Amino acid sequence: MPDPATLGLLGLLLAVAGAVTGILAGLFGVGGGAITVPLLYAVFGLLAVPEEVRMPLAVGTSLAIIIPTSLQSARGHYLRGVMDTGVIRIWALPVLAGVLAGAAIARFAPAAVFQAVFVLVAGINAVRLFSGSDRWRLSASLPRDGVLRVYGVVIGLASALMGIGGGAITNLVLMLHGHDIRRSVATSSAVGVLISIPGALGYVWAGWGRAGLPPLSLGFVSALAFAVIVPATVLTTRIGVRLAHALPRRALEIGFACFLTLVATRFAVRLAFGL
Repeated sequence: MPDPATLGLLGLLLAVAGAVTGILAGLFGVGGGAITVPLLYAVFGLLAVPEEVRMPLAVGTSLAIIIPTSLQSARGHYLRGVMDTGVIRIWALPVLAGVLAGAAIARFAPAAVFQAVFVLVAGINAVRLFSGSDRWRLSASLPRDGVLRVYGVVIGLASALMGIGGGAITNLVLMLHGHDIRRSVATSSAVGVLISIPGALGYVWAGWGRAGLPPLSLGFVSALAFAVIVPATVLTTRIGVRLAHALPRRALEIGFACFLTLVATRFAVRLAFGL
């Protein structure tokens, strides 16, 4: 085990990551998994958690953290009246089906293909947002309910395989079909709730009784990391919500484009170097 000073530094890093995750959740409707997963993976490595359980522990803990973060963000946006509740009702069951399918497929298929697709789609959309042009939209309105349900399954599936809350993917889909970025952000925060709850429970079940897990773990969810990170996310999520509604639309688009670029780069590095 690291010495007390190192443990204190790790705790501070986790708290800072929680604060950043909360702001991102409120600002862009994302769960922050692209930040928390690699950080948790590094922290668990310093705590000598065995390699075979380190990544699923990081992903499961990240999904658990996304639950209160997304709930706080979704509530804030809902109270401001910008959430598309009709889309949420249509997506509820398809997203759940996608998450369950992703958990099953993850046992047999690598997530690399889905990460590569995300890098491509996120990169293209980031360029579109940076340019400020609407020419790359697929349509000016959302497709029919049947197509929306297919989107829901894909969002849940890809999110479960990549270990993220689905906000970035949801934003991509909605904005490509003409949704304003604020409405997309608000709706994405609710999708994070739909994905994170069954996802976290699945990782608890999958890791229950596994050897090599650190103390205070519920399956592949670290209760200790959860307890350190969540208070910071709850405190800062409301800041992100206020920023999302205070910033000019163009500034929000540029900010989300920067976020997409960072997340796509993160997945690209993982694909290229396995980090």
